[in-house]
Amino acid sequence: MAGGAQDNEEEITGINVTPLVDVVLVLLIIFMVTANFIVRETVEVDLPRAANGGETVQGLVNVVLDKEGKLYFDGAAVTEPELTTKVAEAVAKDKDTRAIISADQTIAYGQVMRLIDTVKGQGIAKFALNIEKDVAPAAAPATP
Repeated sequence: MAGGAQDNEEEITGINVTPLVDVVLVLLIIFMVTANFIVRETVEVDLPRAANGGETVQGLVNVVLDKEGKLYFDGAAVTEPELTTKVAEAVAKDKDTRAIISADQTIAYGQVMRLIDTVKGQGIAKFALNIEKDVAPAAAPATP
């Protein structure tokens, strides 16, 4: 009978590994693409906490201000003039460069604003302030 089920009672002696290879290659590609974003910050800072902070978008430029007031650009220690130069170079390469700004919570507000002003002054319009998300939102103070 044509087109009907075949009565083939032979044993299967081989395993088709093509689907396994396809899945492994897709996982490898995903790992390679996301590995760059996972290990980005190399400087330890005590970030301020915020209960309602959203997830940060990974940018191309990572600027860190530690508790001693030292500046880091993508993990390398820099001075303020060097930071200005490096940010300008990053903007020259890509006009849509974004920045992730991380500052220790013990740093004065004025220093953080100066850092933001330096980054924005070199042409980076989009930046994010890195925070550590609180586990539970802080209770609002009761007003009498």
